[in-house]
Amino acid sequence: MAGVSAAMSAVMNNVAALALLMPIDIQAAKKAKRSAALTLMPLSFASILGGMITLIGTPPNIIIASFREKAVGEPFGMFDFTPVGLVTAFVGIVFIVLLGWRLIPVSEDGKEDEASRFNVEDYVAEVRVGENSTVIGKRVRELDPEAEQDDVAVLGLVRNGKRLPGRARYEEIRQGDLIVIEANADSIDIFVGALKLEYVGSEKYIGHTTEGLSFIEAVVPENSRIEGRSAHGLRLQYRRGVTLLGVSRHGRTFRERVRKLDVRAGDVLLLLGPTEQLEDVVAWLGCLPLQERDLQVVQRHKAGIAVASFSLAIAAATAGLIDLPAALALVCIVMVGFNIVPVKEIYTSIEWPVIVLLGSMLPLGAALEASGGTALIASQIVEVAAGFGPVMVLTLLMIVTMTLSDVLDNAATTVVMAPIGIDIAFSLGVNSDSFLMAIAVAASCAFVTPIGHKNNTLILGPGGYRFGDYWRMGLPLEVIVIVVSIPMILLVWPL
Repeated sequence: MAGVSAAMSAVMNNVAALALLMPIDIQAAKKAKRSAALTLMPLSFASILGGMITLIGTPPNIIIASFREKAVGEPFGMFDFTPVGLVTAFVGIVFIVLLGWRLIPVSEDGKEDEASRFNVEDYVAEVRVGENSTVIGKRVRELDPEAEQDDVAVLGLVRNGKRLPGRARYEEIRQGDLIVIEANADSIDIFVGALKLEYVGSEKYIGHTTEGLSFIEAVVPENSRIEGRSAHGLRLQYRRGVTLLGVSRHGRTFRERVRKLDVRAGDVLLLLGPTEQLEDVVAWLGCLPLQERDLQVVQRHKAGIAVASFSLAIAAATAGLIDLPAALALVCIVMVGFNIVPVKEIYTSIEWPVIVLLGSMLPLGAALEASGGTALIASQIVEVAAGFGPVMVLTLLMIVTMTLSDVLDNAATTVVMAPIGIDIAFSLGVNSDSFLMAIAVAASCAFVTPIGHKNNTLILGPGGYRFGDYWRMGLPLEVIVIVVSIPMILLVWPL
């Protein structure tokens, strides 16, 4: 899976590659009866490593190519990153597969604790007490035997839109109340059926039954439509006929009502709605389903057109017959022309936040350079490594860039560090290509935190990871990347 992930990331967006493989990996974990936490982080890291192999594999490479064109008059080509990126990715994946995954925290008995490590199954949800429910007139604490049997935790009671205070366990349950529970999707369904409860919103579509409704689990990536918004604010039930039944947010508690909770990147949502609408709604929200996609919707008869047009564009750009941006733009036109990408999806397929980010950061980088800021930072780095030679300066630059990339967006880090690298190279009188390549590698390798790269954020909820889990495998991997890439850079792009 790591090898496939890296290979796909070399020719497509890292997040897209992870999005395609993550449901498959989770399904494989369930079939093997092991925690997906053991493989999701390796899968994410491998996709990040694979992005370093080509020009289009990751945004930092594209940005570095544009800075190189500005500095020396010619950008990096499609496969100029391949020698360094391929070797670094290969060694990194070997480490991940043989040793790295073992560094993911495990319980004392040496086995993965499913309850704490794979909390995609733990949802806080609300269910309604209907007129035929068997719990009417009972106190909340009297539900404990049934809840224990169904592996459900009863958290509280909502009445007239307000969460009742701490003594809610002694309250008598009335028709129309909402019971707040925590459980996995299957347990929620069993609990609801046993006590004749109702799913909130189910009556809106098909009366007071659940026939024709399905669950779907989906993870929230950065910049999705629902990130930072609530189901209530998005009017999800009214506009799309789907109810946000539960939210899983590993390691964080929340007191808000589920439908009024502001969703964050990395959350896992449990959605309930008409079966035929769920996949479209997940796509509309910009979320990624945590289940294997329905293979019947794949346009297999058009796969040859997609692969051939893309390969032809890459070959033509590599041969110098056409500029790469123009070649890929033509591929997009072919995709739309053959309805491989529907016209209505063109707008949503563009990563506008990345475009806005670059549009904002490029002038900022230019201002930093024009004001002498980059020269000042460059001189400080050279001064710190004075007496150790250009190789030590190059290594220090990679460490600084990696550290920034672990807390900032990798594209923003590249925009800030690229002019600094050029200034350092000029001040030392050495080849600027070496420093630009080092920044490209370092900016891509954000493995220590879940916020350094979108992929790391994406697996946070499904993998049940904590913030401090990433550095255990990520820090050694970053050290390996530096140790391997520096000699390769000096070999391919000598000082």
